[in-house]
Amino acid sequence: MTETATGTYLIRGAAILGGAAEDLLIRDGVIAGRGTDLSADGAVVIEAAGLVALPGMVDIHTHLREPGREDAETVETGTRAAALGGYTAVHAMANSNPVADTAGVVEQVHSLGRAAGWVDVRPVGAVTVGLAGEQLAELGAMADSRAQVRVFSDDGICVHDPVLMRRALEYVKAFDGVVAQHAQEPRLTAGAQMNEGTVSAVLGLAGWPAVAEESIIARDVLLAQHVGSRLHVCHVSTAGSVEIVRWAKERGINVTAEVTPHHLLLTDELVRSYDPVYKVNPPLRTDADVQALRAGLADGTIDVVGTDHAPHPSEHKECEWAQAAMGMTGLETALSVVQKTMIETGLMTWADFARVTSTVPAAIGRVADQGRPLEAGEPANVILVDPTARWTVDPHKMATMGRNSPFAGRELPGAVVATFFKGHPTVLDGKLNTPYRYSADAAGAGSN
Repeated sequence: MTETATGTYLIRGAAILGGAAEDLLIRDGVIAGRGTDLSADGAVVIEAAGLVALPGMVDIHTHLREPGREDAETVETGTRAAALGGYTAVHAMANSNPVADTAGVVEQVHSLGRAAGWVDVRPVGAVTVGLAGEQLAELGAMADSRAQVRVFSDDGICVHDPVLMRRALEYVKAFDGVVAQHAQEPRLTAGAQMNEGTVSAVLGLAGWPAVAEESIIARDVLLAQHVGSRLHVCHVSTAGSVEIVRWAKERGINVTAEVTPHHLLLTDELVRSYDPVYKVNPPLRTDADVQALRAGLADGTIDVVGTDHAPHPSEHKECEWAQAAMGMTGLETALSVVQKTMIETGLMTWADFARVTSTVPAAIGRVADQGRPLEAGEPANVILVDPTARWTVDPHKMATMGRNSPFAGRELPGAVVATFFKGHPTVLDGKLNTPYRYSADAAGAGSN
């Protein structure tokens, strides 16, 4: 497959959302047709028999590190990884240096994303100035900026002051924003190194109790109900958290929640190795928690999968456990892990996969042209997946600068064969092709 200047591509015989085989015709950035036996003069033909066609994935939770931590990741390298992983949009978390707490910083991140051209980069604005938890950041200015920020989070740090959290929830209502909370009561997790439980007791490591997450979620769903605002809960990790979110939804509270791929597969038993690659916040939990998270994602209690892609320089992970940074990479392995844990277990279908990795995260982030149906007239953000592929994870062969993948050496199912971003093939034959280039007259415009 090679790119031509026509901008016309005929995907032939793909299983749309895992269903019947059909053709997709992409022309000038949109899906121009869907059906059988389609044809188009001058189109690049992609034979897709045996492949699954899905809407481009949307990550609600990505750390791109730039500006300020270019030793860990850049917008360029992170979005290359995203495209290879099947993403056409990512939400870049605010804990950069400087923190994305002003219109100027979020516009910088937005511009870097457009210059890279691999995916749509949606900056997440900080809730508080400098992530310090003392005063609200410039929420309105970030919302009104060219970046059109709609998601706000101090992720990595909990907005633990209930008054400040209430004010943030009230403020974002004015522009239909959402506060994404990192649920962690700091006084219950001081010095915590891993999940509090049997394994932490055996290893003698300070524990991170489930109640530290669950108590903040319980408080915040009640605050969201009180002010009538949207709340999103980042990286839910415990069975109790799933039950609290389910309780809130049953009462009509406007809350959404995410789970990471690593929390769907890995448990705290891995920490027995003392390998810092398994150190993450929130920590890996028990098998009972993993099963509850899978069930919650399957029944819709948990709305989306968010990678919490968190690359670190090698020296910050290849050290003793107590000194190691928390975090794991995830953009290039997310699809495979979800296929393994949810689809191959029979808990979800490919249509369900599209819902939790594309449609709903785009809706939460208010990204209008992402997560759309694969129908004529819709934006051509499309991926082709080979569900029969098997591959062994090698972090040194990934596009991300981070080598801290907890799946290193594991065989995983499923592979992204092609990614179309705005109708342009950023990935072909499983390899990076060329980025999308914005026209000069659109250089300053938002993507909503």
